[in-house]
Amino acid sequence: MALVVAVSCLGYVAAARQLRRRGDRWPHPRDAAFCAGGAVLIVSFAAPWEDWPPFTGHMATHLGIGMIAPLLFVLGRPVTLALRALPVGPRRRLLSCVRSRPAALLVWPPAAALLHVAGLWAVYRTPLLAAGHHRPWLHALVSVHLLASGVLFAFAVLALDPLRHRAGYALRGGALLAASAAHGIMAKSLYATGPPGTSYATADLHLASYVMYYGGDVVGIALAVLLGHQWYAAGGRALARGRRTLGPEADGRAGRSRGGRTLGAPHDRAQASP
Repeated sequence: MALVVAVSCLGYVAAARQLRRRGDRWPHPRDAAFCAGGAVLIVSFAAPWEDWPPFTGHMATHLGIGMIAPLLFVLGRPVTLALRALPVGPRRRLLSCVRSRPAALLVWPPAAALLHVAGLWAVYRTPLLAAGHHRPWLHALVSVHLLASGVLFAFAVLALDPLRHRAGYALRGGALLAASAAHGIMAKSLYATGPPGTSYATADLHLASYVMYYGGDVVGIALAVLLGHQWYAAGGRALARGRRTLGPEADGRAGRSRGGRTLGAPHDRAQASP
């Protein structure tokens, strides 16, 4: 896993460097965000969580894999980078895949939020988590699902890369609010009762629920701030376009007096003449 993440980050950096060499602009913070996501992913798996209470260590891993790393990956805009760095043939195939109907359904904000939240409830409110302790392949599959659903959700909310149809800001904000509420309810339920088939200590359950609740809040607030910034910037651009479109008319209206007559009209000049 560490090798795959390292190769992905090196490939990202190489593609970004290729763009800059040919004179295209690609901000360095995007490189930093993507590589930071890779680092969070590696730490989430490789950190010595065995020194922590078991469920708390698991929850910290879940937070890194399913929420923090996906947000950082999406901020790196890897799809846009690939579309700009790939040759014409692979670029067209990738664009057709990104803008296909199945992809559009997966990144539709309500569907992405439902997929993300339903996976969490399936892990923590069914015997799935207990079964994963004895089946490594199942544990790996759950981790892959958490990462993929987290990436899809952040991708759907922020909509930074090209999409078949970009959902409105209100719909994206509503999906984010609903998913954050469901995540908080899940954390509160774990405070009271652990996952079925497990026997974690009460103190471990409480600490893990704190990690899930407040860690999820931090990521949710970050998504909300980024979405709000996009919304505000889009409103500013729309206002600027409207001013440019109405520029001549606005200038004409600016010359009108309070009574509604245009200053400098013949009858005004006649009244002002001796």
